[in-house]
Amino acid sequence: MEEYKSLEKLKRKNKPKLKENKVTNHIKSFFIKSLFCISIFLIALIAIKKDPTLKETIYKHVYENNFSFSKINKLYKKYFGEVIPLENILPKEEMVFKEDLKYEESTPYKNGVKLSTSINYLIPSIESGIVVFIGEKEHYGNTIIIQGVDGVDVWYGNTDNINVKLYDYVEKGTMIAQTKTEDLYLVFQKEGKFLDYKKYI
Repeated sequence: MEEYKSLEKLKRKNKPKLKENKVTNHIKSFFIKSLFCISIFLIALIAIKKDPTLKETIYKHVYENNFSFSKINKLYKKYFGEVIPLENILPKEEMVFKEDLKYEESTPYKNGVKLSTSINYLIPSIESGIVVFIGEKEHYGNTIIIQGVDGVDVWYGNTDNINVKLYDYVEKGTMIAQTKTEDLYLVFQKEGKFLDYKKYI
């Protein structure tokens, strides 16, 4: 019986150490990943200094073409895992707002669709992704573009009271903005091509 009590005491003593080791490993992993990213950045800077045409090529690919953040994200996760695996350290927070898209009527509009909603409708993100654009778009007004994990860009037009920032990662169902009037414009695009909205709503 005494042996059993000692074993229980030993387990209790070792538990905090195991947690400390887990946190320490995550911190080490984060610093290694940070050093790797800094090294890549410095190599890129040196390459750009040596070859001025490389700067123009990178600028065109990132700013003029449709840069795929989702592909970079998938590659990074495949080889390095999460940037900071906070879900293993911090308790998960529950979302207050998590809704599906609701509308009364849909009609084709320009390269996408116009949805009839209530005035000041709280717009949920259709899919999880990264905010890649916030600004004015001709025919769509104030627009938010979220690049989904599948590489599809979703445009949310005619928005007001925006609740996200550029390069934020948003979960599916997160409130991103309100509609300015009773209309919400949606456009679906992948690699420069507009897609049929009926497949997504």
